[in-house]
Amino acid sequence: MEIKATSVSAQLKAAVCDLYDDYADAVDAQELDRWVGFFSDDAVYRVIARESHALGLSHATIYCDGIGMIRDRATMLEKVAVFEPRVLRHFITGVRIHRASADTIVASANFQIIESLFDAEPTLLMVGQYQDEIISQGGQLCFRKRDAIYDQYRVRTTLVMPV
Repeated sequence: MEIKATSVSAQLKAAVCDLYDDYADAVDAQELDRWVGFFSDDAVYRVIARESHALGLSHATIYCDGIGMIRDRATMLEKVAVFEPRVLRHFITGVRIHRASADTIVASANFQIIESLFDAEPTLLMVGQYQDEIISQGGQLCFRKRDAIYDQYRVRTTLVMPV
């Protein structure tokens, strides 16, 4: 049985909002082991330009197919990559549940990410929309598909941390 967006329960909406907020908290705290836990085993995670997404293109600025690639990205950032220390702050608004069935929730939300480097004023890193498929795995909501679709023409600085 599919639930239309107009009949989504307050409890389901709150659970999805909590998922988005907890995800942002993990990334902002740079707790990448916790970040990996927000994805299902068969997850696809992409950070992709709006025009590429609109054209149905599969190439993306960041593309991870499966939990192994997502875990590899986290490990690389924690143990291998060298980058200037930074602090991110995610601001997520407009959470919408478009469809919900017994096994899948289709949702979206707007995001804005502010980046602060040690020796510079905070700047707008990225703005866009999450388009997600969410499932329950092990009794917890997680992302089976997460597209972070950014609106700007190009990524202004190095894209290090997850979006």
